Amino acid sequence: MWTLIERLTKVAKRAAPAVRLPEAEVTAELRTLRARIPQLTGTLVASADGLLIAQDLPGSVEPSGMAAVTATGLSLAHRIAQTAHGGAFHEVVIRGVDGYVVIYAAGPTASLTVLAGPAVNVGRLHLESRPTARAIAAHLAGPRTTNHRT
Repeated sequence: MWTLIERLTKVAKRAAPAVRLPEAEVTAELRTLRARIPQLTGTLVASADGLLIAQDLPGSVEPSGMAAVTATGLSLAHRIAQTAHGGAFHEVVIRGVDGYVVIYAAGPTASLTVLAGPAVNVGRLHLESRPTARAIAAHLAGPRTTNHRT
C-alpha cells in the first residue's frame, strides 16, 4: 500500500524554474566591503519592511533586531528627504560616541547598514559603501529564477 501512495504522491521530475535567492551574492558583497575598510565592525542588509537578508555583524548585535531598527531608520530618513526636498533617500549617517552607523539605500526595497569605529575615514567609507549598496540592489533586483534539471 505504501508503494502505491508513494507513486501517486511523487511529482514527476521536470525542468522547472527554481527560486534563486541572492543571499550568497549579498553576503559576498558584505565580506568584500569589510575587507576593504578595516575599521568596519559590521554590515547588514535588510528589506524595507525590516526582514534580515544578510549580515556580517559582531556577536554583540542581534541581527533581526538590527534589521528591524534599520528599516525604521530607513523609513524615517526617506520621509524626511521627501518632506524637505521631495526627492529620494540615499543615505543617513549617525555618529555616536563609539563610532558610526551609516544606512545606504540599496534600491527601492532594501538597505545596507554599515557599522564602523570612530577612527574610520568617512569619505572612504562612502567611497567604498555606495557602490556596494548599488551592487546589492542589483543582486536583489536581478532575475530570480534559474532552470535546473533534477
